[in-house]
Amino acid sequence: MKIIAVGAVTAGGKTTVVNAVRERLPRAASLHFDDYSFEGEVEDFSKWISEGADVHVWDLSPLKEDIERLISSDEYDYLLLDYPFAYEHRMIKDYLDCCIFIDTPLDIALARRIMRDMKEASADDIREEIDTYLKYARILYVKMQEEQALSVDHVIDGSKSLDEIINEITEIVLNC
Repeated sequence: MKIIAVGAVTAGGKTTVVNAVRERLPRAASLHFDDYSFEGEVEDFSKWISEGADVHVWDLSPLKEDIERLISSDEYDYLLLDYPFAYEHRMIKDYLDCCIFIDTPLDIALARRIMRDMKEASADDIREEIDTYLKYARILYVKMQEEQALSVDHVIDGSKSLDEIINEITEIVLNC
């Protein structure tokens, strides 16, 4: 089984792309980081960043167990992970055959996030969210973009059309 991790900043397109690529591939499964609750999960991202952003504070045992279960099932040829850490986390890195980062411009990701998550929000709520983004979240996203670009096998231009991104990642997965 080939295991491919796809990362991006929040609202960078990883879930949409992983689901679309999974549908194109025979015998493919996917696991999504956001579907899990992990021991050690970070609550205060600005504090976490200021303390060095150690990815190992997350105990990824539930994800690791699901990866092992899918491997042993012999039901799939591909496992796509919607997963933010690429090769960085010691519990998962040895399972990975390939890591891809969708480098989505932060303005596009922020716009998508507001459109996706704040459909019913008031203008004040949206302004508060943007203020929090500018003060805290953007720092994390910039750091993630810089580090991910260095620790993956492929960087995809996240400003391309969704179809172009899906086609490019499908091709990478098939040749991984």
